[in-house]
Amino acid sequence: VQLQASGGGLVQPGGSLRLSCAASGSIFRINDMGWYRQAPGKKRELVANITSFHYTNYVDSVKGRFTISRDNAKNTATLQMNSLKPEDTAVYYCNAVIVKSGSYDINDYWGQGTQVTVSS
Repeated sequence: VQLQASGGGLVQPGGSLRLSCAASGSIFRINDMGWYRQAPGKKRELVANITSFHYTNYVDSVKGRFTISRDNAKNTATLQMNSLKPEDTAVYYCNAVIVKSGSYDINDYWGQGTQVTVSS
């Protein structure tokens, strides 16, 4: 099982970016999917997550600006980030709790980080 993250980059304050995460491999079911971020010198924090029933949760600092969504048929999740601020600058990581086909083992998977830089 692998998670592949894409998107990110450099954007000016007030701009938008879209992050995508795709899961592949021997997947029976994906439970929660989410995005975390880690800024230099800070701990990794949960930004947003979404259950398989599309219930969502956001850290207070991004509420009203970020939107997480998922496509269960495609095993993908997307984080739409609007009204970006310099304090959103961080490496963003995709995360998913996945039930593997065959064994039905439940594990936590991480994608590679993608840099988001908000600067003028």
